[in-house]
Amino acid sequence: MLQDRGLDGLLMFRQESMYYLTGYDTFGFCFFQCLFLGADGRLTLLTRAPDLRQAQNTSIIDDIRIWIDGDAAKPCDDLKSVLRDRGCAGHHLGVEYDAYGLNAKNGMILNATLDGFCSLEDASDLVSMQRLIKSPRELDYVRRAGELADDAWREALDTTAAGADEGDILAAMQGAVFRGGGDYAGNEFIVGSGADALLCRYFSGRKVLQPRDQLTLEFAGAYRHYHACMMRTIVVGEASPHQWHMYGACVEALASCKAALTAGRPIGEVFDAHAKVMDDAGLKQARLNACGYSLGAVFAPIWVDRPMFYHGNPVLAAPGMVFFLHMILMDSAAGLAMTLGETVIVTDNGNERLSSASLDLAVR
Repeated sequence: MLQDRGLDGLLMFRQESMYYLTGYDTFGFCFFQCLFLGADGRLTLLTRAPDLRQAQNTSIIDDIRIWIDGDAAKPCDDLKSVLRDRGCAGHHLGVEYDAYGLNAKNGMILNATLDGFCSLEDASDLVSMQRLIKSPRELDYVRRAGELADDAWREALDTTAAGADEGDILAAMQGAVFRGGGDYAGNEFIVGSGADALLCRYFSGRKVLQPRDQLTLEFAGAYRHYHACMMRTIVVGEASPHQWHMYGACVEALASCKAALTAGRPIGEVFDAHAKVMDDAGLKQARLNACGYSLGAVFAPIWVDRPMFYHGNPVLAAPGMVFFLHMILMDSAAGLAMTLGETVIVTDNGNERLSSASLDLAVR
């Protein structure tokens, strides 16, 4: 992997990469830490004291170095010492610059500290591309995550009604995941009713559902950090003709996207299939410019992984890839939302649903 890129080593700052290669499981990446992989296969982790035992208990990493907290702390200097010990002077190293674990300030300090000691290049995609196609064991985790997402959806259906509190709905959904042995998802579950049903981000503040209402939910089952997402809009009361029209477009678009998500075809065609259905239905102004993305073992602050479904994306679908397909319509003029989304595994002959839930419009 490293030799093919002409690299003598890789400085990893993505928690996903560390977890994928070693099992190291922590949220300590919010502070400076780096896992160095040399061309000889040896691993050295530089982290803070709170993560020493975390790494010992969850990973295969034997060489763990600690940088000391303090006003004068310079962890990049400590990293340079690690690299000197590993014989990296004058070598060419890859860096995961595109990482939540390496903020802009530390990235600039890293470059300045290693300037003249070794040469660096962006290798943010190196491990990420390896993670794209899941192994059979990873797919077992993904399928379990799909079962947990179904459990959460059943709780949502059981608790959603006029007069229900959004907080109670969220508690029931998240509780189902935890009871099933699942994890916190990479980001908060998305919930919004009324005008807020047109939003697709989590925000603070809970509401009570009205007799005529709409509730948008985007959520995930997470198992060993592997995710399977779902998205639904529930109508409270009676669905209007326009809501039924939007729902019909979502159903047709989802089926069209699945037909386009075929091994060997560029995934940009999936978005094109989505856009054609929505535009032909007169809903272009209500759709988004992407309709899904890859999923895997991801960490906060978001469960989105790469690549994404957008026009022209040349990445070829392949068996073992996992994708979340989301059909999202936000009609601001009408004040109405409609969503329909689920996760699939690309197979040799198409794709496999991870949910057993009905795609029928839920009306409560």
